[in-house]
Amino acid sequence: MNINKRMNTTKEFNDKYKNYLKDRFYGLAIHNKDVINYLDKEFEKEIKANPDFSYQQIKTKFDFVCVYAESEKNREWETEIMKLLKKNEST
Repeated sequence: MNINKRMNTTKEFNDKYKNYLKDRFYGLAIHNKDVINYLDKEFEKEIKANPDFSYQQIKTKFDFVCVYAESEKNREWETEIMKLLKKNEST
């Protein structure tokens, strides 16, 4: 996959990062292009910095974002994803 290409779907995202997705989990489930592309950039950096990186789920639950991953950046990602989702609601 061309690393400069913007992804449009969660399927594309989860396919790209399938080697980091834990078994029996569905991965990214937020169908928003801005979120998908934000996480694509973040995962590229995380994979280089954290050899133990993996993820299970990234979803909304009760109007909150939940990131389940082996990373110290989970809370940062949740905050940024919430900002992106709120930005899209107001446009």
